Amino acid sequence: MVMTVWRSLAEIPADLRSVVTIGNFDGVHRGHQQLIRMCMTEAKARDAMPVAITFYPHPVQVHAPERDLRLITTLEDRLDALAGYGIQATLVLDYTPELYSKTPREFVTEISEALGVKCVVVGEDVKFGTNNSGDLNTLRTLGNEFDFDVVALPDIEDESGKRWSSSWVRELLAKGDVAAATRVLGRPHRIRGIVQHGHKRGRLLGFPTANLDEGCDGEIPADGVYAGWLVQRVEDQPAGVFLPAAISVGSNPQFDGTHRTVEAHVIGRSDLNLYGQEIAISFIARLRGMMKFDSVDQLLEQMDDDIRDAASILGVPVAGRVDPDSVTAS
Repeated sequence: MVMTVWRSLAEIPADLRSVVTIGNFDGVHRGHQQLIRMCMTEAKARDAMPVAITFYPHPVQVHAPERDLRLITTLEDRLDALAGYGIQATLVLDYTPELYSKTPREFVTEISEALGVKCVVVGEDVKFGTNNSGDLNTLRTLGNEFDFDVVALPDIEDESGKRWSSSWVRELLAKGDVAAATRVLGRPHRIRGIVQHGHKRGRLLGFPTANLDEGCDGEIPADGVYAGWLVQRVEDQPAGVFLPAAISVGSNPQFDGTHRTVEAHVIGRSDLNLYGQEIAISFIARLRGMMKFDSVDQLLEQMDDDIRDAASILGVPVAGRVDPDSVTAS
């Protein structure tokens, strides 16, 4: 089923019956997923549409730009995840002064009337309205007035008692622990960007790469070498084509680089021309930290090991270096 995306209240059809869950949903991690599952359950019980309301940009990016918050997932991937977990429609609200200046009553009035809300599913720590002045008690009071139920879930934790959260995902990515981040997210972490021209050193060494700069979308893990997938857009395949890759994140200390990049070598391939295309990179496992070797030969030996390790982790055939003359990208 294709999820409907509304960008304003005016786009919502009349006479809708909905069960709504509200949040930033950055990462759509396993805590968010439990809210979504409850939303689906309540919607089915009421013969209503399960709807998510989310915001763009993230409120922290608006109110505290000095924190330089990078979203874990792009809005596109956030919407894909919400759709994948069963949400039938998502309302994306522009996080503008007009929106965040609304009182809790004003916000609930507009949303409940536009969406025909029968139930709202939120976490117990919900805050909404100007200066976050609305809380769970406020929502329940307004629910009684506007005739919708409120289902509140307590903090959702893993088996050790740690709360699933976007902050936890960021902590793990900052350490390069992409495998643990996968556990919290319920799927591999992904970034997106447009492939840029680089110095083409990898091509000359037998490891041509697709390069993204630090301005790409999504939280970039700590410097190091990773196994993962490069996802190429293909017109007749909506999910894209997944290509096994060894991925380097860092400033290339071997060649005294200063600019941080993400470089993905598709294992065994020399026939790809991705310049100017948007790609996604999914991180599966960290192989090692970033290092500077005594010689280029030592670097190459380590890169050979990296390719073998990445192929083993990804379950694909091992391939060696490619012939630089066979690279087709220009």
